[in-house]
Amino acid sequence: MTTVTELPLIVHLIYRLDFGGLETLLVNCVNQVAPDRFRHAVICLTDYTQFAEKITRPGVEIYALHKPPGLAPVIHLKLWQMFRKLKPAILHTYNLTTIEYAFTARLAGVPACLHAEHGRDMADMAGTNIKHNWLRRQMLPFIDRYITVSIDLQQWLTDTVRIPPSRQQLIINGVDTNLFFPDRRARAQGSHWLEQHIVIGTVGQLRNIKNHAGLVRTFQLLLQQYPEYRDRLRLSIIGDGDLMGALKQQVIDAGLQELVWLPGTRSDIAQVLAGFTLFTLPSLAEGTPVALLEAMACGLPVVASKVGGIPEVITDQIDGTLVAPDDEPALAQAILHYIKNPAIAKAHGQAARLRIADAYSQKNMIETYANLYSELYQSGSAKPCVA
Repeated sequence: MTTVTELPLIVHLIYRLDFGGLETLLVNCVNQVAPDRFRHAVICLTDYTQFAEKITRPGVEIYALHKPPGLAPVIHLKLWQMFRKLKPAILHTYNLTTIEYAFTARLAGVPACLHAEHGRDMADMAGTNIKHNWLRRQMLPFIDRYITVSIDLQQWLTDTVRIPPSRQQLIINGVDTNLFFPDRRARAQGSHWLEQHIVIGTVGQLRNIKNHAGLVRTFQLLLQQYPEYRDRLRLSIIGDGDLMGALKQQVIDAGLQELVWLPGTRSDIAQVLAGFTLFTLPSLAEGTPVALLEAMACGLPVVASKVGGIPEVITDQIDGTLVAPDDEPALAQAILHYIKNPAIAKAHGQAARLRIADAYSQKNMIETYANLYSELYQSGSAKPCVA
């Protein structure tokens, strides 16, 4: 009988383990993927936060390398030593900041490497950075499979980065539709605002690419154009990040501090969503955002930017509303349309729930990852480069 310590090890390599959509997917995989087939460990290039406590599977080791800014060649040496000690069967890297270490893993004898692209950065929203795409191509000999989470990213990886389709796999993000469920809205307790308020909400790390500053300006525009809603409209921005200070100051400068809730990171997102009237995601670029899937699973009407993988999830005017990115008047009007038409908001929310339950369930995502890990491990598709 195989003991737990004899099971093959999957090492997940991430830049930082903190509250976020990508990180949520990683944790769900660690907790649920084939517990009788694999062990898991997580290596953070920089550090991890209390979010790591969401890993509930026993025996999962988490390491922090405290990488300084820049190239930091010493991290290659540290990882080589760790790979030699841990002897993982599979290395799973996430986004550009970790891709170069597939080479290090191969030198250390790791048999198989996967690399996942979950989205693009503010500095390269179109994904056309020549240096970055050159690096992605240079890693091709060392990576068995490039994973994308949206058709948009898959097409970009094929057409722009020029990674052969035969080396790619599309794995759509999924959420727990039992945890994120419309009934929770009726059972919610401790919501920040009372029932009579119309709460416009969003969830996400406070990064420029999420465009929270634009959302605050949109909220301000709504109040200016429709002052009769001031007593009822509220804005909730759930998340934390380097922009928190600037965002709070923006709210104060606009005189909205009594109307905008900025609680930082929350671990009870399902309950928080239960207090929202509608959800908005004004991002400038996206993959397939987990926060969007969670909101739709809760039956919330959604207004989101028409970027990245979002149009693959939302059918405009069927299960949500799409607007051009960085178009604050259009965003305001789309939000107002739901406020003035609650029957449409309810219908779109119900359709959104059905859409997620049908195509974006966490169960399907976990099964796909488990099958991929098993396929690579059983086939021995990648032998160690160095003994």
